[in-house]
Amino acid sequence: MPTWIDYIVSVNATIRETMRILDKGVLRIVLVCNEADELLGTVTDGDIRRSLLNNANMNDCITEVMNKTPTVMLNNTSISERLEIMKSLDLLAVPIIDDKGVLIGVETLAQALKPPKRDNPVFIMAGGFGTRLQPLTDHCPKPMLRVGNKPMLEHLINQFISFGFHSFFVSTHYLPEVIRDYFGDGSKWGVSIQYVHEDMPLGTGGALGLLPKDRPNLPIIMMNGDVLTKLNYAQLLNHHEAHGFDATLCVREDEYRVPFGVIETQNQLITNMVEKPTYRYKINTGIYILSPEIVNSVKENQRIDIPTLLEEHRANNKRIGTYTSYDYWLDIGQMKDYQKAQSDIETYFKES
Repeated sequence: MPTWIDYIVSVNATIRETMRILDKGVLRIVLVCNEADELLGTVTDGDIRRSLLNNANMNDCITEVMNKTPTVMLNNTSISERLEIMKSLDLLAVPIIDDKGVLIGVETLAQALKPPKRDNPVFIMAGGFGTRLQPLTDHCPKPMLRVGNKPMLEHLINQFISFGFHSFFVSTHYLPEVIRDYFGDGSKWGVSIQYVHEDMPLGTGGALGLLPKDRPNLPIIMMNGDVLTKLNYAQLLNHHEAHGFDATLCVREDEYRVPFGVIETQNQLITNMVEKPTYRYKINTGIYILSPEIVNSVKENQRIDIPTLLEEHRANNKRIGTYTSYDYWLDIGQMKDYQKAQSDIETYFKES
């Protein structure tokens, strides 16, 4: 099945070449991008038909007939907003761009109305002690702390369900019975939930070695259970598959402005002076997609952290990529984060 990347053409493509892509008949739209993957325009059957009626030649450049001001949506546009836009404009597909105009996906009306069933397992790490949130975690695992009227783990699972995921694994260690008693086998939510228990902490990646071997041979989405996010998991998975990555780290862009002038020197001589510079960097959100091969490389009861695991595979020439998210994301590590989650819940999780 073609992915949205198969519908991208360069600025040098001809009308004939573009028609061949449109003839695949699935997406009904072709995306014209430059070498930096910036979206320059879109092409539909109607655009080509009108150009031919105006005496265009099949060998003309597609940039002559493309729609240079197409309707687009930003990555952080909610599903409900996407539906409203597509319905109001009678659109079947709309490109998704980031804040720099780079094409990162395509939303279709069919996807927005009913997410397809996704058999990729979801593995949520929920075994931590949550010591920085004591005394709240004295008798409750951190992922089970309530944010609004639900445990944060339930908000996470509901978000995955909204994108068609139905097969869940949850790792436990601290107070596992609290999680098991609440979620059971997942049938209350119409999904399957299985548990893997760490008798002793195995690091951020060691629990992978405890997963059952008869799970689907598909990439796994793995994440920490103490995160609240409105991440589009379907788009993350599409990105991973379209780029042929062996593992994908979901990252966020952050920045820090130094409140002083920064002086750079070499051998006591000033080489550069920068007044209050801003440093930009990407942070790890604790959300990953891992290929079956990487998951299977973790042995039972092996202690290993995810960065170490991925670095080992990167050194062996595996394709370890990133996906930059602009969606709501909050790591609940300290009491101030938990308090912020309580104030954010009505804004970001009304449907949950």
